[in-house]
Amino acid sequence: MRTVFYIIAIIVIVTTALPLARRDAWWIRIFDFPRLQILVLGAAALAGLFAFGRPFELTGIVIVFLSAAAVVYQAYMMFPYTPFARKQVEQSREPAEGNTLAILFANVLMTNRNAEGLLRQIKSLNPDVVLLAETDDWWASAVSQLEADFPHTVLHPRDNTYGLLLYSRLELIDTEVKFLVQDDVPSIHGRLRLPSGRVVEFRCLHPRPPVPTEEERSSPRDAEILIVGKENRDTKLPFVVFGDLNDVAWSRTNYLFQNISGLLDPRIGRGFFHTFHATIPLLKFPLDHLFHSNHFRLVDFRCLERFGSDHLPVYIKLSLEHDAKHVQEEPEPTNGDITEAEEAIAFAEEPAHVRNA
Repeated sequence: MRTVFYIIAIIVIVTTALPLARRDAWWIRIFDFPRLQILVLGAAALAGLFAFGRPFELTGIVIVFLSAAAVVYQAYMMFPYTPFARKQVEQSREPAEGNTLAILFANVLMTNRNAEGLLRQIKSLNPDVVLLAETDDWWASAVSQLEADFPHTVLHPRDNTYGLLLYSRLELIDTEVKFLVQDDVPSIHGRLRLPSGRVVEFRCLHPRPPVPTEEERSSPRDAEILIVGKENRDTKLPFVVFGDLNDVAWSRTNYLFQNISGLLDPRIGRGFFHTFHATIPLLKFPLDHLFHSNHFRLVDFRCLERFGSDHLPVYIKLSLEHDAKHVQEEPEPTNGDITEAEEAIAFAEEPAHVRNA
């Protein structure tokens, strides 16, 4: 029995240490995702070793020490996303009339055919903006009725699981579909006008994940996220970024994105808000994100009911309030953060044969 716990402990140590190398190979970066699972395994290994492994020889002492360090590190990385941490975004007490923005977004799973289940939730919540990712022509047709209530649209269905459909009740301004890093992975850029007349910059993303069936390296995903992050520093307008980022809230890239962009994460101090996988209890990750500038306070944030996709839909309502930016401190990058982001962007923009050399 003690051998089993030693093996588990070694797995915990290795899977914790690998991402610290900051290499972009998928088999390294994939271990950014299961921090909670690794922490639970580590705690179980430590409990088992103390129950069955004593007395410890030198090797056992080293393994116990490293296992404990791994558990502490995983807890440290996830701590901001627990209710014990300070909230990064304040709760709005008096949402400003005409200055609220309600967004519903979901990865629909392209092969899923339960459009009605999603449409019911959209109708019930009545958001201002709807973003659907992983949409092909079938999905564009199945949800076309949304155009009656959301007359402003950017529709870019694709059959490669990277199609995006954007519907808005609010006026959209200067919208554009861009291919920031890869020529088959679109993103939507533009502005929208609130009922009050205030203008908000927005970005809708769904970068390719670092998994062997999609992309062997995380650098394209990281670069797309960081390119958008830098854009917030160049505008004085309120700014929101949302979509399936194929990255977890507690990854190094996510923290780097926040520092580079100065954007806030309303989950910090509130909870994990796992959106994937919708039906596998032991495989839960927060992959669908919304970040916003410190012009906003939070009105509502929830994960919705599953509708056949492997992701849960997300509903977030924000309130644009004149004093919010004075009391909500935006993250600031260090010189090291700026250098790391610039290197990540430059590396991903190199030709594929150079990156893979």
